[in-house]
Amino acid sequence: MFAWGKTALKFMLSAMLALMFGAAPALAAVEQCRFIQSKPDREACYQRQEAELAAKRKPEKTSDTTAMEQLKQMRQDDDAVYQSLRSICRGC
Repeated sequence: MFAWGKTALKFMLSAMLALMFGAAPALAAVEQCRFIQSKPDREACYQRQEAELAAKRKPEKTSDTTAMEQLKQMRQDDDAVYQSLRSICRGC
């Protein structure tokens, strides 16, 4: 029982180390601008990062406009059915 606990501990330690070293390059890419000495280069770096973040946040345009058209058509059909039901059951 003691050997299994030691093995699990080693596995968890190695997994944590892998996650720490794997995440380090991603953080370094974001924070590298502040270490640039010249102001124009630093500002250009910040602008590039801002453009990259904006591109990631911007939703992709879908060329499938037929879905919206189908939803509009369904709504019109539903409205027509509701109107016909109201005229049938006026006195109910």
